[in-house]
Amino acid sequence: MQIPAPIAAYANDMTAIRRDLHAHPELGFEEVRTSGVVADKLREYGVDEMETGIGRTGVVAVIKGNRPGKRIGLRADMDALPIHEQTNLPYASKNAGVMHACGHDSHTTMLLGAAKYLAETRDFAGEAVLIFQPAEEGLGGAREMIADGLFDKFPVDEVYGLHNSPFDDPGQIGIKPGAAMAGANFFDIKIIGKGGHAARPEGSVDALVVASGLARELHTIVSRNVPPSIPIVLSVTQIHAGAAYNVIPEDAMLAGTVRYFDDETMELVSQRMRELCAGYAIAYGAEIDIDIRNVFDVLRNDDALSAEMLSAAIDVVGSDNARQKDEAVMGSEDFADMLAVVPGAYCTIGHAGDVPLHNPAFVLDDDILPVGASLMARMVEVRGAA
Repeated sequence: MQIPAPIAAYANDMTAIRRDLHAHPELGFEEVRTSGVVADKLREYGVDEMETGIGRTGVVAVIKGNRPGKRIGLRADMDALPIHEQTNLPYASKNAGVMHACGHDSHTTMLLGAAKYLAETRDFAGEAVLIFQPAEEGLGGAREMIADGLFDKFPVDEVYGLHNSPFDDPGQIGIKPGAAMAGANFFDIKIIGKGGHAARPEGSVDALVVASGLARELHTIVSRNVPPSIPIVLSVTQIHAGAAYNVIPEDAMLAGTVRYFDDETMELVSQRMRELCAGYAIAYGAEIDIDIRNVFDVLRNDDALSAEMLSAAIDVVGSDNARQKDEAVMGSEDFADMLAVVPGAYCTIGHAGDVPLHNPAFVLDDDILPVGASLMARMVEVRGAA
């Protein structure tokens, strides 16, 4: 493993930063303390330019190399999840009901480590544009930054990101060229019936019965309308109705996601969802409103730049620990929105944790912090001169 000596020397500092961020997690667009820590560190490291408040709580900084070259973007997400932490770690979340259960604290720390190294060495062509993004977890932080002029104020030629992975071997870097992660539409369905007494259901239009049936039928749309060779997943993840033992609820709500790779298939599923809701409304005499909205685009890695990122990964972890992935995943990532504007690539870094992401017992392995920081820095060193 070829971790630059300065980054290896930062390991303890990076661990301290990461654990501090872990102890003080913040939800999307609420990353006030986190962005403040990031900005303070960047000033300490001596970046050449910095702007805060892009996309509400985002931070962007520029580090200039010692010779002309390309502008290379590096992105890390900063937000946490609404999960009550159950790790019992000494640095566990101090914010009740909020947890870094996806490891964004590590991504932020890795990019800070790369920033410190690049600001100290300056031994690269072009400029490094460091993008600390808020609100990745379904709130559209990338889109917010882009709409706020991210790439107008800080244009880049290429952009790169990464994510920790407890599913891969420790220190193993993987990248999937092309379509790598699914797009996602979120949906909300509101059912309005007629409330009544539980002893006299015949006088009501039971919104809970409608919701229960509709939830079941929605899960048949993919299996009965889409060839099994086309990857798409519809999941109803919420159902809310009622507040008393003896009252038939007047309204109910369903919510969930559809993960997809093909736009036409997504449109077909959306059409069937709307038709099913309309049919249930007629059948039960209820009013049903459905809202389907795109939250994540399909993440598409540039083929050529995926190869470049893989080459840089080999420089850092060796050929035995860098691999091209063959299978896309149904999870989503809003870095896709940046890749839709600027060519680039996104990879994963395995670590020794054995608990899945988004789990209250998730624990990140701090040993990968120098690996991620080294890969980010290496992308600037290699691609700035390309």
